[in-house]
Amino acid sequence: MDLQRRLLPSMSALTAFEAAARTGSFTAAANELSLTQGAVSRQIKALEAQIGTPLFVRKDQRVTLTPTGALYADPIRDALRQIAAATVRTIAAPKGGELNLAILPTFGTRWLVPRLPAFQEAHPHVVIHFTTKLAPFDFRTHDLDAAIHYGLDDWPDAVCDHLLDEEVLPVCAPSFLQAHPITEPADLIALPLLHTSTRADAWADWFTAQGLAARTGAGMFFEQFITTAQAAEAGLGVALLPTLLVQGELRDGSLIPALDRPHRSARAYYLVHPRSKSNHPPLAAFRRWLLDAVGKGR
Repeated sequence: MDLQRRLLPSMSALTAFEAAARTGSFTAAANELSLTQGAVSRQIKALEAQIGTPLFVRKDQRVTLTPTGALYADPIRDALRQIAAATVRTIAAPKGGELNLAILPTFGTRWLVPRLPAFQEAHPHVVIHFTTKLAPFDFRTHDLDAAIHYGLDDWPDAVCDHLLDEEVLPVCAPSFLQAHPITEPADLIALPLLHTSTRADAWADWFTAQGLAARTGAGMFFEQFITTAQAAEAGLGVALLPTLLVQGELRDGSLIPALDRPHRSARAYYLVHPRSKSNHPPLAAFRRWLLDAVGKGR
């Protein structure tokens, strides 16, 4: 630790270096940091003396990074961002009850968020910070404690808690069904089909489950389920949507089953977290609550 302290530059020197590296000017860095140009210059000289090599080339009124300075700038900038983010999170949750959670956008807005008041009532000191992630990612390179993931329980070096299976159903607007009578799965082959990019193979799987060859050819593609649902409500075609995400539309009749042929996907929704985070108190509390909410409390 003593060696680490000797190698660790002062925060003022690092912030002066980062600002000068970004702006290319000691004067601009001084204005940004509310310091004098001389103060910034002294901080950077002290940093260069500690490191033992020049970080800038000074010429006229401009400064440019040396090759060593350029290599040093990016990790310092990232480190300062992480320190700032950690400070903001600590201010937001001074008792340490902070959970960084990645969610799927439609699952988050349609299923999770409406249930969160119950969690906050039970755990008022836990603050959840949400990040939207549509694709799998590496926990090692993202500042996240956990993620709600759709797929298989094969996330590397992580704990995967099964939450919910996904059942999809062909749905459309009442006016569309009136104009295009559907009595059997084969009737859908000639109709406009609406796709969601994150489930690009969903219609092929559904047709296969009905004993039909998967339909070839592209239809309209949308990035998120909520947009696909809106397109179906507008009468643009038949959408294959998870029933748990469009229960409101099915209840109010803005979407109706085009055919009562639900299909359960081989994939499911999981709460995923790195094994190293298992004892993080806010995550442990959220995990217990979420498993209770889906009827899998332990």
